[in-house]
Amino acid sequence: KKDKVSGACCQSPLHVRLLVPSWKNASQTSLKSKFFCQLRPSMTSSRSDLPTDVEFEPEFIAALHDIYEEKILFNQWMGLKVDSIKATGIVASLAMKPELVGHYAYHRIHGGVISAVLDAMGSLAVMAAMGAKHMDEPVAKRLERFTRHSTIDLRIDFLRPGIGEKFIVHAEAMRVGARVGNARMEFCSADGKLLSTGTAAYLTS
Repeated sequence: KKDKVSGACCQSPLHVRLLVPSWKNASQTSLKSKFFCQLRPSMTSSRSDLPTDVEFEPEFIAALHDIYEEKILFNQWMGLKVDSIKATGIVASLAMKPELVGHYAYHRIHGGVISAVLDAMGSLAVMAAMGAKHMDEPVAKRLERFTRHSTIDLRIDFLRPGIGEKFIVHAEAMRVGARVGNARMEFCSADGKLLSTGTAAYLTS
């Protein structure tokens, strides 16, 4: 779909638009200072098939924390912390450390770390949504689904340099089917500025 302001095509499911007052009259300085991102809900995804009023058992929440913070050793090495797990979405955080630097001159976080974090939290969002859809199953049975869970597609858009002491991640499942689940993710600065976005697909069976 053509963007009405810039004329650019929005290919990402997140439909991220870069807006400026006028392309013809904007100077290089004004382009840098007046660019901002506007996230619009996906036009093709629906959450109508996902429960929203589910309260997970403490043991289910604890097990997901253990999987994504400890048992996946790369997440442990990065220092990824899951702050909230709900059927409607995930909130996580990541503290900056020297080992995560991707550009030494600017002390900005490595793009591979951003990709790994968004992939992991998109996966967790789908796992939580799957758990919500199968509350009739025992906790152990729902957790067993992780053994068949893997990433089959991942797209990351780097919108701004990742510079800061702490980063916040949001992820939500957009659809969870019998074989494939889809998620979208956001990587933000501590003050809420959107730095990167992601969309992903995961096997669910």
